[in-house]
Amino acid sequence: MNTSSTVRNDWSGRAGFLLATVGGAIGLGNLWRFPYIAGDNGGGGFVLIYLAFVFLLGVPLMAAEMLLGRRGHSSPLNSIATLVRAENANPAWKIVGWLSMAVPFFALSYYAVVAAWAIDYLTLAIGGGFEGLDGATSQSTFNERIGRPGYQVMLHGIFVAMTVWVVANGINKGIERASKILMPTLFAVIIILVIYGMLTADFAAAVKFLFAPDFSKVTGQSVLIALGQALFSLGIGVGLMITYASYMPPDFSLRTSTTIICIGDTLAAILAGLAIFPFVFASGLDPGEGPGLIFVSLPIAFGSMPGGQVVGALFFVLLLFAAYTSALGMLEPVVSWLEECSPGKRKQMSMIAGFAIWIMGLGSVFSFSLWADYEPLGFFGVEKNIFGLIDYTVANVLAPINALLIALFAGWVLRKKVIDEEFSADPPAWKSYWRFANRYLTPAALIIVLIELAYGWDRLLS
Repeated sequence: MNTSSTVRNDWSGRAGFLLATVGGAIGLGNLWRFPYIAGDNGGGGFVLIYLAFVFLLGVPLMAAEMLLGRRGHSSPLNSIATLVRAENANPAWKIVGWLSMAVPFFALSYYAVVAAWAIDYLTLAIGGGFEGLDGATSQSTFNERIGRPGYQVMLHGIFVAMTVWVVANGINKGIERASKILMPTLFAVIIILVIYGMLTADFAAAVKFLFAPDFSKVTGQSVLIALGQALFSLGIGVGLMITYASYMPPDFSLRTSTTIICIGDTLAAILAGLAIFPFVFASGLDPGEGPGLIFVSLPIAFGSMPGGQVVGALFFVLLLFAAYTSALGMLEPVVSWLEECSPGKRKQMSMIAGFAIWIMGLGSVFSFSLWADYEPLGFFGVEKNIFGLIDYTVANVLAPINALLIALFAGWVLRKKVIDEEFSADPPAWKSYWRFANRYLTPAALIIVLIELAYGWDRLLS
């Protein structure tokens, strides 16, 4: 069903595909957002609710997105166009393909900015730059470093170039090979930090924060938070799953693959909490600081603990690897389409895509220096700089809408014959539930989340 003349190399094995896809799903938010909201919304009770949403809604939705990619066997744009023609569907459905290209393009432009901070702080940790930091000096250090426009432009370019270098080498020799190194290393670093926290920091407080059930905190609001986190922590709606699945051989089970990916992503988030929060509690830090926890508070902890230079360096290696594996999955959808437009010129197309993303990202880089006071939509009362505006639009508007459209397209447009072929080895109960979830359950959940994003928790629950 591929409409392009590009020769596409499939994954050489299940392990490479799963490692790459789990890496794409694991992002920077796994390292701070999930552990914090779990602990702040009921601990073990919240985790159970989150897991229910991941496997009841996340698995069928991810399987739907991957089905579209494998069935179309092209870039997101051409895969959806192929399926629209095959199903004689309304051409308006092609918007799914366009969104699956636009979301990763814009997301990587600002995501690489935060990854550049991770590179910067890795060098700072290696050089012993965390020693003697307190709250004021750590905040001023962070502000001063991200406020260097030339330096941050360079680091942003280095990270984009690193991503281009891997993607330019293709699926087998690039993304798959890199993922086989990066993902085991990432989990090894997390486990080392967990063990170190067990031996030297307040591990018991971290376990209690994450897992001790406090059902008084499990409210309607916390259920909605669990729903939103479950649907969007898996990398759904950002083009990654469609693209990686387009290289997926037909003998790989969609149901098994998505289940493993969901387990891997959730395990990484939980382990990250067990790696980070022992140091947070041992140092008396606030676990709810979000990104500030990573670049302002934790360096204070690393600077005051035994072996903090090594631990701090390991932590920012972990942060960089999490960003890097996600970035590979963001660049590939764009490059795969460009390669279809110019067959045989993958390296050139990778460089063109990377350069365009780097240029696009300059606005986000300068949001913390030259254009710190510039708010593009300020005349509408939107008090966000370029970085904040792109971040909000991608994460809270474009990706959720695309996920909703994917569920509706898979549940209502694809014929039963297609579903039977793609899930031929799976039991009938799975196929029935998959269709029911993507027709009714997941769209309803996504609509609720979109309403929440538009109106806020308080208004939604009043």
